[in-house]
Amino acid sequence: MESNESLKSYTYNLLAERGVTVESIAELVMYVQQPYLPNLTMEECIDSVHSVLDKREVHNAILTGIELDRLTEQGVLSQPLQNIVENDEGLYGIDEILALSIVNLYGSIGFTNYGYLDKVKPGIIKQLDSKVGGRCNTFLDDLVGAVAAAAAGRIAHNEPTRVIHAVVAG
Repeated sequence: MESNESLKSYTYNLLAERGVTVESIAELVMYVQQPYLPNLTMEECIDSVHSVLDKREVHNAILTGIELDRLTEQGVLSQPLQNIVENDEGLYGIDEILALSIVNLYGSIGFTNYGYLDKVKPGIIKQLDSKVGGRCNTFLDDLVGAVAAAAAGRIAHNEPTRVIHAVVAG
């Protein structure tokens, strides 16, 4: 069995290879939580992302998703799965299911955070979803959103007295 540290290191390296940094995920956390925590700092967001990325189940989800994206880029999945993943078909949904294994780590608020991020696709999520550079990120965009959603939920649950009710303009 791989050690937690080995999986953690491999996960961080995979994310970096795909153009995803802890800071880019932390920006999503800030985007989601700042209306409710106006004095939230980027350092808190980064710390929360690291806490989510420390979990073995998160490593496993990210490793699986990125591997499926890579295999799709190589064109080695069998049909019709190759076309489904390559085109990120809306009715496929398995990419979201894999991401949902991450979102509830710090409470059900992760589900609402994730749904919001998946709908508006801010920051790195939009970049990954655009398929710039010919990469397949069918799984990765959802996994990044899930990590951010869980990290935002962690902040909300760890700081309930700081949370203010806000109406976010849409």
